[in-house]
Amino acid sequence: MDSLFRTINVASSGMTAERFRLDVISQNLSNADTTKTENGGPYVRKGVTFQEVLNNTLSGTSQFSGVKVNEIFEDDAPFRLEYDPSHPEANEEGYVEYPNVNVLNEMIDMITAQRAYDLNASVISTAKNMYNSALNIGK
Repeated sequence: MDSLFRTINVASSGMTAERFRLDVISQNLSNADTTKTENGGPYVRKGVTFQEVLNNTLSGTSQFSGVKVNEIFEDDAPFRLEYDPSHPEANEEGYVEYPNVNVLNEMIDMITAQRAYDLNASVISTAKNMYNSALNIGK
């Protein structure tokens, strides 16, 4: 029974982490054309890294118990330059700095995050069905 709850906890931590990743991807997509932020420059793409969560057991060993968001980082890729001298944010040469957000890459990241979320949900559903089947054996 302990392993059932551990399985559900691991999968739910994965769902939480992927949900957070989806939120960051959504923020990137919604700011893909933001040329001026509070800091004065274009929006900077953000990314997420995960870290495993380990719990110590009674025997002194570490046991994997899920994942968590480790860091939200700013992508250091260069900004996209486009020639548009009529744009209010254009520099002296007529170029506008746009965010370093590649919409195609963000969509790919969104699909992989959604699939990872769905797989974790499937793990929880399967674990629940196995537990219910085990309970019905004695009936």
